[in-house]
Amino acid sequence: MSTHHCTGDLPIAGLSRRALLQRVGLGLGGVALAELVNPAAARALAGPTPGVLGSALHHPARAKRVIYLFMAGGPSQMETLDYKPVLRERNGEQLPDSVRQGQRLTGMSGNQASLPLAGSQFGFSRAGRSGTWVSDLLPHTARVVDELCVVRSMYTDAINHDPAITFFQTGSQIAGRPSMGAWMHYGLGTETDELPAFVVLITPGKVDQPLYSRLWGSGFLPSQYQGVQFRSGKDAVLYLANPAGVTAQSRRALLDRLRDLQAEAAVQIGEAEVDARIGQYEMAYRMQASVPGVMDLSGETAETFTLYGEDARKPGTFAANCLLARRLAERGVRFIQLYHQGWDQHDSLPKGIERQCRETDQASAALVTDLKRRGLLDDTLVVWGGEFGRTSYSQGKLTATNYGRDHHPRCFSMWMAGGGVKAGYVHGATDDFGYNIVDGGVHVHDFHATLLRLFGVDHERLTYLHQGRRFRLTDVHGKVVDALLA
Repeated sequence: MSTHHCTGDLPIAGLSRRALLQRVGLGLGGVALAELVNPAAARALAGPTPGVLGSALHHPARAKRVIYLFMAGGPSQMETLDYKPVLRERNGEQLPDSVRQGQRLTGMSGNQASLPLAGSQFGFSRAGRSGTWVSDLLPHTARVVDELCVVRSMYTDAINHDPAITFFQTGSQIAGRPSMGAWMHYGLGTETDELPAFVVLITPGKVDQPLYSRLWGSGFLPSQYQGVQFRSGKDAVLYLANPAGVTAQSRRALLDRLRDLQAEAAVQIGEAEVDARIGQYEMAYRMQASVPGVMDLSGETAETFTLYGEDARKPGTFAANCLLARRLAERGVRFIQLYHQGWDQHDSLPKGIERQCRETDQASAALVTDLKRRGLLDDTLVVWGGEFGRTSYSQGKLTATNYGRDHHPRCFSMWMAGGGVKAGYVHGATDDFGYNIVDGGVHVHDFHATLLRLFGVDHERLTYLHQGRRFRLTDVHGKVVDALLA
């Protein structure tokens, strides 16, 4: 029995699983590494691992897995999903004090002599049966807009990138908390024993705000809940393959000896981390066979590559990662996190955002289409968005062809699809200047609470005891936004 409950009293003392297995003469080491001796029997014994909630979810689950397309840097809502014709009409005029309301600005534009309103240089059109306004920069997204739940009223507490990204990924601006994927793995467990429950994919070669492994870390949760980064090079997972000169037989001998050492370590330092290590060794062994297969896109049809775009043939691109995300979802990976940097456009925004949309629009829409036609969209939640929005005024000089936008945490847009959210729906609204929310605000904590609810989890009841306090993803905040649920 786990000593870390999602609810209830403090951890109980008693006979551990390891102690029980050792007393009956089997030994956890033998169970953990049994696949080296008898793979079929070991797989039948192991199987998918339940989370601390087991089958006792708090609500009926609508989603089984999530693919989170994180646009690091903060995409401008005025150029993507929040149409503001007033900004065009009043282009170059000063941001009214009645709109700003004394709100703080970053040091990058707070000392500007003027804050000229900047209308988008790109058009918007109504799309789909829902008639949702979508930027002309996102023609593929427009074609699937009736599958999307667009939220135009997101807001956050952080005004700079690192705390804002950390906040979205972990529920806290301070580093060290478990990531969303780690919480999901901890609470809900795994659907497969062949691949990690939490996989991270990053578009390489994008120069922008840095990303850190702590964004997909386990924080104070046991280490087996952290995300595993898959790369596009020769080794998809670092240190997974046997080094040169190491045979399968010598690897077997090493693991046999390691089994004995771990059994001794369990007596000295306790069960949790030793179990975590053994679990990671088990997973790494199985991944040596499963990862090459999932990373090999050669079996995908020409039609599929046409759907995602020709970039999908190039390993590591955002398009290839979206296609890979679908393959991971098919194989039971519960939380798939894609990061695509490059959205931090303080200047030269028209040129920069046009490039970013060209790199991401087709593949994002293709992922939604592909999941739907394979019958996976109903129980797969797809999320698209960044850590905050951009200002409606220009950072730096406004010209007829160029402008930039500073960070803006007060309102921004994102979209979700599948997984139990309301399709063809637009939630919330901002004022005519795109500066403040006027209806249906959704805080980051609310987003997390709603995401967990889609998986059947009450965000207030999935907790972990750490340093005398029960922590949760939403800290002491958050409310489920029922309007987003189908």
